[in-house]
Amino acid sequence: MLLVDITIVNVALPSIQRELDASLTGLQWIVDAYAITLAALILTAGALADRYGRRLLFSIGVALFTAASLLCGLAWNIASLDIARALQGVGGAALFATALALIGAEYQGRERAGAIAIWGSTIGLAVASGPLAGGIITEWLSWRWVFFVTCRSAPPSSSSR
Repeated sequence: MLLVDITIVNVALPSIQRELDASLTGLQWIVDAYAITLAALILTAGALADRYGRRLLFSIGVALFTAASLLCGLAWNIASLDIARALQGVGGAALFATALALIGAEYQGRERAGAIAIWGSTIGLAVASGPLAGGIITEWLSWRWVFFVTCRSAPPSSSSR
């Protein structure tokens, strides 16, 4: 979800520029607002997860990322889209900081290695498929749908191993 969102948006930028009459600076902030907040807050999110619980912070991250994705898709101008992208980055930082830690806490031994391998493979697939998915979605639906595809997500189950 996080890395698809980085790459899927790039293909939609020309459509966003046309529809929202965006300047080059406004388009740059669509990408940068997400990337900067994500990168700047990962360590803080990790510290908060250690203090208040990984599952709680992961759930908050999912809720915030999902709400921000919806706001991105509903953006009425470039400024609202840039702000919503920054909010996505905040939620993304919470997800990114806790996902691997949750996997590490949930699995032991060979199962852990397998779960981490699946996690890493999923990340690679997400990065590779983002531009292709973005092109298809933008061509057949609308640039708004590149954000709506990341709206449907669920927090982890409350069961523990």
